[in-house]
Amino acid sequence: MAGSRAEAGQGILATLGVLAGLLLLWEVAVRVLAPPPILLPAPSAIAVELADAPRYFLRHAAFTLWTTLAGFALSVVLGVALAVAIVASRWADRVVTTILVVLNSLPKVALAPLFVIWMGTGAEPKIAIAVMLAIFSIVADVALGLRSVDPEAIALARVHRAGAWRILWKLRLPNALPALFVGMKVSISFALVGAIVGEFVGGSSGLGHVILVAQGQFDTVRVFAALVVLGVVGTLLFYLVEFAERLAIPWHVSQR
Repeated sequence: MAGSRAEAGQGILATLGVLAGLLLLWEVAVRVLAPPPILLPAPSAIAVELADAPRYFLRHAAFTLWTTLAGFALSVVLGVALAVAIVASRWADRVVTTILVVLNSLPKVALAPLFVIWMGTGAEPKIAIAVMLAIFSIVADVALGLRSVDPEAIALARVHRAGAWRILWKLRLPNALPALFVGMKVSISFALVGAIVGEFVGGSSGLGHVILVAQGQFDTVRVFAALVVLGVVGTLLFYLVEFAERLAIPWHVSQR
């Protein structure tokens, strides 16, 4: 345990060291090559922008975080339910899978204006787009996990007169937990992207709105500042899912 913690601490320090080195290299390159600030600002200018308006960026980041988490939560609930239906019924497998593949193939940027027309410019269309982007990986991974149960274990459960729901609850769902968290790690990033896409199309809040407005004003520094905040939010969300995975399935070989 102590060794694993030490390795984790060394990994964090190594990551921070690499990031610091890249930022230093970026700062030196901007000062030496002196590109126009509208093309590439220095990290120090981005830091000043964040320090000058912290409440502004936090307010918009909070809105993006809310829509992302709402879309992610809905995608997990709906995705698990659809995966169970797919495994339980061949008819549902064909119908639901086909519909999901078709929806996943459509460009969400093209669908976003429709959601704005249907739902307005509030949080609802952002959440809907986040769900559309995030749900496919949940359904695919959970369905795979549900189907990967040892057939002998299912046969043994049936010998002991376990019904379909008991087999689902006691065998299939625990077996699908590792796959569920794999899908959640992917879908949390997709949910964030979906929320940003929705903010690009309509609305007056969120980091996507900040980027769109700053781009219209040719304020490259503010665009980069919003991207930094967006990167921090996405990274924190990913590692929160990973932390939840360690708490939920400490017995799995991937966590040892």
